[in-house]
Amino acid sequence: MKLNGYSGDDLHKKPRNEMVDTQLIRRGIKDPRVIEAMRLVPRHLFVEEALGFKAYDDYPLPIGEKQTISQPYMVAVMCEHLELKGTEKILEIGTGSGYQTAVLSLLAARVYSIERIAPLLFKSRKVIESLGIHNVALKVGDGTIGWKDYAPYDAVIVSAGGPEVPKPLVDQLADGGKLVIPVGGETGQVLETVIKTPTGLRTLENTPCNFVKLVGQYGWPENGTEK
Repeated sequence: MKLNGYSGDDLHKKPRNEMVDTQLIRRGIKDPRVIEAMRLVPRHLFVEEALGFKAYDDYPLPIGEKQTISQPYMVAVMCEHLELKGTEKILEIGTGSGYQTAVLSLLAARVYSIERIAPLLFKSRKVIESLGIHNVALKVGDGTIGWKDYAPYDAVIVSAGGPEVPKPLVDQLADGGKLVIPVGGETGQVLETVIKTPTGLRTLENTPCNFVKLVGQYGWPENGTEK
């Protein structure tokens, strides 16, 4: 597991390892592949330069356009729930800063990521390409309708909170696949893991969380009023 375009500088390696040891491992993250990926991906490159000194702290950070880069622990939790082995094709809804996209690129064979806000996607693409990541495809669009061209997906991960699980994302999930998504109100959700089985959907509720709104045809409208 490596990033071809990043050798890892000494200045940020120590706080990155401290982040993994104190925020992830001590709080129950066990998947060795998730732990290794989080040690490798330089989170400071995905935040504004002025906030770089906070990049490895235990909370979300603003990335512009009223969006945030997720708390490191939440990224690790969501990735761990997918139980990725390295051969999977993943759909990510909400590219945002591109940080979670980069982590997923080390955990899966192929990542397809959708971001509705074009300026964010353009910024994240530059960072991802600078790291020598080549197994990621990005596009601007409504993530709640998915990316049907490359379905079915072995796993789907949604980095924004919706009022319910968007049906198109379930339809594009392969049999036996997992979908991880925050579901609930506009200001508070519960992380759900949806497993697609031959007999229907099995849903597990996990960690309480607070994500930005999942905006789109099968999510929240722009004005914040539930459909």
